[in-house]
Amino acid sequence: MNRKNAFVRIVLTPFALLYRLTAGVRNLLFDIHLLPSRRYDIPVICVGNIAVGGTGKTPVTEYLIALLKDQYRIATLSRGYKRCTKGFVWVDANSTVTEAGDEACQVKQKFPDILVAVDGNRRRGINRLLSLPAGRRPEVILLDDAMQHRYVKPSLTIMLSSYQSMYYADKMLPVGNLRESIKSVYRADIVVATKCPDAIKPADAGLIEKSMMLKAHQRLYFTRIMYFPLEALFPSFAQRPCSLNEIQEEELLLVVGIANPQPFIETVRSCHDRFTTCIFPDHHRFTMADIHDIHVEFQKKGSRSKRIITTEKDAMRLKTLACLPDEWKPVLYYLPMYVQFLFDQGTNFNKNILEHIHSYRKHVTN
Repeated sequence: MNRKNAFVRIVLTPFALLYRLTAGVRNLLFDIHLLPSRRYDIPVICVGNIAVGGTGKTPVTEYLIALLKDQYRIATLSRGYKRCTKGFVWVDANSTVTEAGDEACQVKQKFPDILVAVDGNRRRGINRLLSLPAGRRPEVILLDDAMQHRYVKPSLTIMLSSYQSMYYADKMLPVGNLRESIKSVYRADIVVATKCPDAIKPADAGLIEKSMMLKAHQRLYFTRIMYFPLEALFPSFAQRPCSLNEIQEEELLLVVGIANPQPFIETVRSCHDRFTTCIFPDHHRFTMADIHDIHVEFQKKGSRSKRIITTEKDAMRLKTLACLPDEWKPVLYYLPMYVQFLFDQGTNFNKNILEHIHSYRKHVTN
């Protein structure tokens, strides 16, 4: 740590202690039932974390949807981060990120047949979902990024922690990225180490498991991010989907506005070395000035074959921009991602989830 960073950490430490105290008192009030936490009669699975920044909640939520949607009526409920609307909002095929947030729009685009809603008040949101007629009412609800929303008591909590920034080696805000104490991991039933490198070995996983010091009932899984072929954001203007290997002779401009862009950039770099980047903050709302700046960078690549590559979440925000140049539409692509379990853990994870839902529903009906 250099002197400047050490000085900043010293200055911010009192604020981190105050933040930790505030979060700790709040959690204590829930633990001793002075603040109410409601459990529901259907399985409610929370996917969350205790740190700010990208831990891969949306890909894990999508994994769960794919696992469950053919057996149960599924609903997802998130807060709709950075949307401009208030309260409860249904998300449909025509919803925009302004109305619902990029993550909810992405989920609805991938899984049009499930219920998708946003509400900052998760209890109110669940009540709205459960007020639907019997034939439409969800049988399982997935809460995205709700570990801190303790007014709802999930039937199962899945906590994620990024391999590059494991929670047990982090500090409280604003010194580090933790939103609450590392002891909060013990509220989780399942812990998932996300975004692991391809080269991770069982011995590395063993060291992580030892550092976590989980309880006997908690299960730990390791995952990595994988990518599908590139998809055109405007299919009617563009060619078929293609892999990065197929376009090695083209010039690429990467447009990235996510919490941790490095894995995305490194994925492109692994098969392509002719690219430049335009990086923006997480969940960035692109302005006309941003589009102009991106366009200037794109024009610098001359007249040779070129295209713009972005992430799934950025694609949701770019798609409906009125100021998007028409000449981008044939060359604007995004890279869809998915979660892959390591060490052959996928089957066991699936079994864990399905058995929980079956046993919870059986317990409620009895």
